[in-house]
Amino acid sequence: MSCETVPEDKVASYGITFEKTEGTETATYQETIDFYIQLAKDFPEINIQTIGTTDSGLPLHMVTFNPDGDFNFDHVRSNKAIILINNGIHPGESDGIDATMMLFRDLVTGKIKGPDNVVLVTIPVYNVGGSLNRNSNTRANQNGPKAYGFRGNSRNYDLNRDFVKMDTKNAETFTQIFHLVKPDVFIDNHVSNGADYQYTLTHLFTQHNKLGGELGSYLHETLQPRLEKALSEKDWDITPYVNVFNRPPELGFSQFIDHPRYSTGYTTFWNTLGMMVETHMLKPYKQRVEGTYELMESMIGIVEKEHEIIKALRDSTAQNMFELEEYHLNWQIDRSRTTTLQFKGYEAEQIESEVTGLPRLKYNREKPFTKEIEYYNYFIPMDTIQVPAAYVISQSWTDILARLEANGISYMEIPSDTILELETYTINGYETRQNPYEGHYLHYNTKVNSQMEKVSLRAGDVVIPTQQAGIRYLIETLEPQADDSFFNWNFFDTVLQQKEGFSPYVFEDVAKEMLAKDTLLFQEFNNKKEQDLQFAANWYAQLDWIYQRSINREPAYLKYPVFRIKKDSEAEAILKKE
Repeated sequence: MSCETVPEDKVASYGITFEKTEGTETATYQETIDFYIQLAKDFPEINIQTIGTTDSGLPLHMVTFNPDGDFNFDHVRSNKAIILINNGIHPGESDGIDATMMLFRDLVTGKIKGPDNVVLVTIPVYNVGGSLNRNSNTRANQNGPKAYGFRGNSRNYDLNRDFVKMDTKNAETFTQIFHLVKPDVFIDNHVSNGADYQYTLTHLFTQHNKLGGELGSYLHETLQPRLEKALSEKDWDITPYVNVFNRPPELGFSQFIDHPRYSTGYTTFWNTLGMMVETHMLKPYKQRVEGTYELMESMIGIVEKEHEIIKALRDSTAQNMFELEEYHLNWQIDRSRTTTLQFKGYEAEQIESEVTGLPRLKYNREKPFTKEIEYYNYFIPMDTIQVPAAYVISQSWTDILARLEANGISYMEIPSDTILELETYTINGYETRQNPYEGHYLHYNTKVNSQMEKVSLRAGDVVIPTQQAGIRYLIETLEPQADDSFFNWNFFDTVLQQKEGFSPYVFEDVAKEMLAKDTLLFQEFNNKKEQDLQFAANWYAQLDWIYQRSINREPAYLKYPVFRIKKDSEAEAILKKE
């Protein structure tokens, strides 16, 4: 079903700030919301609703376009594909805000042909607080618009680093929208930073190896090439996101890896085909908005034709997840495989800076080129884990349970005190960023030792089966060595601090007695002193080494408080209890 064509003068009455200023300005937050409210009043194919809240105190809005006028997503997804478009996550990057307003208007008025098998949903402005913090100066490298919002939200969080950790109310509400809509395709509209080149449009698809399986192959071999071809036929060149800074892209570059902190990394947990649009910051604002519009229209056309294939692939992928025995983590560039791009850039020159007097990089727009360059877009996992039957966590970790609940994760409470033999982790090593990052001091290079232990559990502690739609979310948040695990985001830092200690003058006698009674310990202690001169010269380190091997050492220290029920273990029987 297509919308009836509205007379041209009526279409003009839905003009937006971008058009009225000939592509030099963007709509304010209130202008954007008022525009969609008016569309929803005038056209039954449009629905607008408020959902949840944000750190600014204002709600998020969700706008849906369906030619059938059906806005019950349980009905809709049975026979249509759903595309979710997110705008204004960085409100200074406002291209998508204006492009989506025009797209929805043109679809509903019949200016462009609407899809029969696709429903569109948009969050008009995700970062509400940042949009209200309007200025003309903070985007130092960007060519328009005249005024725009600020990157940080009202608590100064970068929302495109918050999806998995969910520190903000914005992210919490996004999970509501995402799990209500359950999109097949997700588009997040941005503006790039970095090198200079000829393209207005670049794409940043979720990394296809990380997405994996037939769905990853479809993204890499079908969806991305078809989008590139569709845009080329409209005379809109596009290239992969140019992931370089302070060096020429013709030296080659790699695909950006979208960790779960980012929007498309998060949506990958539920097998959604995700992409970020990255327009080029130095191109005129009008050109950038028009390019974003053409890209979204092209994607709608592809999904319209491919909706049955996309939905079938997502369904089969979700089913295959239930059979997973192994799961791959911590993806790194595979330098043995590359793709050759016909890249359209500008010659890079090293000239003397008139400011510093030192060499500086300058792109010469008088010297455009097309060159073959190497693009590293294949990744391999650094870690592989055996998928457990379930995870177990104490009811005390309420902040973790709240995040699981927000993401629709099902779990059961243990009905009575019990003891189970579980796989446990001890944190064997980790490093920590020295500078604050989005409200955290992020851990990385986390290493664990695993062991089987009898664990005492209380009534009300929680068992989380992995056989559910959120299996990828569970593994990547609860396995401490995963890049964006809850451990690495500092949610379990209390276990890294020893709560009890020893007085050296008292423990000396205990240590002496331990060494006297345990010949193996005595030999290991002496070997360490012989091999480690710093250790041999540090009396406290020697006592602490012995203390850590004593019965006095607290069991919770460095003990990761999430346990694993191995498949086919006796403990798995608890999953079958009602």
